[in-house]
Amino acid sequence: MDEFDLIARYFAPLDIPRPDVVLGIGDDAAVLALPPGAQLVVAVDTLVDGVHFPHGLRADAVAHRLAATNLSDLAAMGAEPRHATLALTLPELDEAWLAAFSAGLGRALGAAGVSLVGGDTTRGALTLSLQVMGTVQGPALTRRGAQVGDVIAVSGTLGDARAGLDLALADPAATGDDALLARFLWPTPRLALGAALRGLASAAIDVSDGLLADLGHILRQSGCAAVIEVERLPISSALGAALGTARAREFALSGGDDYELALAIPAARLADAMAAAQAVDVPLTVIGRMTEGAGLRCLDGSGRDVTPAARGYRHFI
Repeated sequence: MDEFDLIARYFAPLDIPRPDVVLGIGDDAAVLALPPGAQLVVAVDTLVDGVHFPHGLRADAVAHRLAATNLSDLAAMGAEPRHATLALTLPELDEAWLAAFSAGLGRALGAAGVSLVGGDTTRGALTLSLQVMGTVQGPALTRRGAQVGDVIAVSGTLGDARAGLDLALADPAATGDDALLARFLWPTPRLALGAALRGLASAAIDVSDGLLADLGHILRQSGCAAVIEVERLPISSALGAALGTARAREFALSGGDDYELALAIPAARLADAMAAAQAVDVPLTVIGRMTEGAGLRCLDGSGRDVTPAARGYRHFI
């Protein structure tokens, strides 16, 4: 089997019919049609074996995480996902691995209505890059719109995936029956929530590197400071039972990989934002507020400053 046979067998079936795909897999480039007045939103992420996922992690989970991490970026922009391209570097041609990977990728992209329209395959250390493309009608959500006085809210619960990573490292072949492991293996991009809050939230980001690190991007882009109350952090019962309250809050602050949304919302729009989140069945929790100045403070229930043990994940440090 050469690379063209590989593409035809495992990835051409993921080029699902869409009216906006004029030409998909099989040519030098894809040809795509966009709705009138739409803006194109593009994101790309790379996952490297042993860096972004444990070596030996099951192939369908690798594929799901690859799709979810990218789709989460579109969710943070309030975009509707449409198309994707895949660059796949493989150390060897393992058909069982490819079958599981393509099945997992097909399920994750198909659930979001995304057609795989092109890409590339080559030999080397296991590395996977997915580019996703979506559209918005009107302004996208960005990191730069937060204002002093906005409330800070997060979706879902935080810290679960960081605990799940420890379980995956201990057993990369695990199926994900454990609730915390499942949050790491099968993250859910908050696409419906991002779309619902576009026009209501003033800024947004997905929580990939940890809440503190990711909120820091909003603060720098928006020119604000922030205060968050650690006792308001949404912690799942599974995480609290596994780690205890103090350790669970540390994971919620800096763990990463949750792919929830962190948002700045004007106080006058908070009720509408809460109703929009309820309509798409995603919990939204207020954890703090935007303030004047620079930097991010964490406070306990008595208003005392808390010094986090870590600030989140960063490459090259």
